Amino acid sequence: MTRTDHSPHDVPTAAQLVAAVRDFLQTDVLPAVEGRVRFHTRVAINVLGMVERELELGPAQAEEHAARLAALGVADDAELAAAVREGRLADDHALVAALEQAVRAKLEVANPGYLTAE
Repeated sequence: MTRTDHSPHDVPTAAQLVAAVRDFLQTDVLPAVEGRVRFHTRVAINVLGMVERELELGPAQAEEHAARLAALGVADDAELAAAVREGRLADDHALVAALEQAVRAKLEVANPGYLTAE
């Protein structure tokens, strides 16, 4: 596998390493364990899935979030919270839309299944 970016790190990438460990736990470990260890293995598999999705989606999501904040006239989440507390945001629709998009991005990483369940 060739890398097209200019990363100083060789292959496998962090995402590939995480995927390999998740696959090992899911394919080899999970079927061989039960009880508490099985539960914790499933938790570890889910956590590694979240890490994979964050590595893949995180950079673009961070840029999109920064653009949403800038459109609302704030620099970061703390300033957004302060603006909401103080009633400084005039366009409630824009605020709700930005918050919905932020929650959607979080769910895309944490548990994308929640986005398809209706």
